[in-house]
Amino acid sequence: MKISIVSPVYHAEKVISQLVNLIERNIQEISSDYEIILVEDCSTDNSWLEIEKISRENKKVKALQLSRNFGQHCAITAGLDCASGDWIVVMDCDLQDRPEEIKNLYQKTLEGYDIVLASRHVRKDSFVKKLFSKLFYRLLSYLTGFKHDESVANFGIYSRKVIDAVILMRESVRYFPTMVRWVGFKSTKIIVNHAPRQEGKSNYNFRSLLRLAIDIILSSSDKPIRLLIKTGGIVSIGAFFIALVYLLKWIRGDIFILGYTSLIVSIWFLSGVIMATLGVVGLYVGKIFESVRKRPLYIVKQIING
Repeated sequence: MKISIVSPVYHAEKVISQLVNLIERNIQEISSDYEIILVEDCSTDNSWLEIEKISRENKKVKALQLSRNFGQHCAITAGLDCASGDWIVVMDCDLQDRPEEIKNLYQKTLEGYDIVLASRHVRKDSFVKKLFSKLFYRLLSYLTGFKHDESVANFGIYSRKVIDAVILMRESVRYFPTMVRWVGFKSTKIIVNHAPRQEGKSNYNFRSLLRLAIDIILSSSDKPIRLLIKTGGIVSIGAFFIALVYLLKWIRGDIFILGYTSLIVSIWFLSGVIMATLGVVGLYVGKIFESVRKRPLYIVKQIING
């Protein structure tokens, strides 16, 4: 049995050596046949130089450098495309996903599960990041119609057939947890310890999380359009009743001079609704345009031990 460990790397030059050492120390308790796939997503620090040094000395480490920054989930896809293991572990490189938990994840698969996800019982993140994350998952759950667990991210172990199914999905908008959820198979989660960040800070802020949420929602749900349809219906019904009220007032002679304010407010309100509707439809059209171009999800600049 072979195990592949896939980790996207970005700004991690100070922890990458420790990450590899900890993975090797713990993975050998499961199998001596393994590979560590590090996908360097064009960092601005010396992460690639450190990875290159490690992979030259250790043939178990497969190193990929992307030609530019394609994003975390495209980097994960690059690693999955290269993985040859019967079981694949996906984890972040910042050591918040603890390599010591890999054997616990694997032990759970022996009960017949194809997917075992790591649930962070107590997240060792800043209050602001946890707040942004909570808002992100609440918005995502509401607009996609699927409940997303904020304690679960990329960290987990996946069977070969699960990863083969995920690899078949080549849409340009990538979000690994949603893709894993979509392919199905028997899954569960276990509570794991979440470590504090040792170096640097998270690259996800509220703006990037919001952008990611919009991309995921547009690629996996038509709920925003359905919400706009409902909003349009509510506005139309409200306008009908308001018109009826004013008509009755006019018949009774209560209105002598037609209101300028109500007319202006109505124009501005309806114009805003129309512009919002066109904007959402435009976003969907833009995502369709991205998909039909069929550009590669990533471009590999260098590969070592591949």
